[in-house]
Amino acid sequence: MPNSSSISEFLLLALADTRQLQLLHFWLLLGIYLAALLGNGLISTAVACHHRLHTPMYFFLLNLALLDLGCISTTLPKAMANALWDTRHISYTGCVAQVFFFLFLFSAEYCILTIMCYDRYVAICKPLHYGTLMDSRACATMAAAAWGTGALFALLHTASTFSLPLCHGNAVDQFFCEIPQILQLSCSASDYYRETVFIEVSVLAILGCFIFIVVSYLQMFRVVLRMPSERGRHKAFSTCLPHLAVVSLFVSTDFLAYVKSPSISSPSLDLVVSFLYSVVPPTLNPLIYSMRNQDIKNAVRKMMSWTNFSRDCLLICLNK
Repeated sequence: MPNSSSISEFLLLALADTRQLQLLHFWLLLGIYLAALLGNGLISTAVACHHRLHTPMYFFLLNLALLDLGCISTTLPKAMANALWDTRHISYTGCVAQVFFFLFLFSAEYCILTIMCYDRYVAICKPLHYGTLMDSRACATMAAAAWGTGALFALLHTASTFSLPLCHGNAVDQFFCEIPQILQLSCSASDYYRETVFIEVSVLAILGCFIFIVVSYLQMFRVVLRMPSERGRHKAFSTCLPHLAVVSLFVSTDFLAYVKSPSISSPSLDLVVSFLYSVVPPTLNPLIYSMRNQDIKNAVRKMMSWTNFSRDCLLICLNK
């Protein structure tokens, strides 16, 4: 059997056996990818271009949209290329890069979601201190800490995973390079156990952040329900509920992927679960945030109307 030093490429899981289904999967993934690019791109552009959205909440939303763009761009383009060209190959370097960037963006996104919860907590429970606690310097520092934490987390996990000797072939039973699938190729039971413990500690850290989010929201809802103004309650709920929905989607799919019992594991189930936590949240997050957020809707409408106005002007100039 080959060891890790002799492996030059990995074989990803084929999404379909027939050419017709491969092409169908390609167009389906392409549609999902374009929807994610459009949604996150619109939110990023709207926040960056409209001064009314230059607030801490939308600053972190901009970071979240950029992380979603990077996260889905790490996995889907390679899966689409493999489906289109009827291949399963990914280079060793490409696999390492895919693991690193996915973990980096994924963990940084969770940090940003936790910071966004803190931002809402300060805005609702400590409104008089909001300007001090959430000034531009503090927001930039927290965002940089989230990205730095994600990079460090990804570096440690990637280095630990690919330092293991691999002697059980090079077939990864997943549509992208995923650490649990790579660990199954490991020769050493002790090294496999070490990285598994590392994953479990990471899951506990995610659980700790989730508990912080839940406790913060319980305090926020207690304050909101005591507000005398119905308009104030509606405004508070309109900013809290989308974030809570995104966190719930993110955490539930993540825990389903990494905490499910090995006895119920199967290639098809693992594929569905990985698709749920790696593709669905980046695609649905823009929709969730824009459904109840009138500021985002107005900014996108203005941006679209300006685009149409510029196009009409350009057509008039060309006709002249």
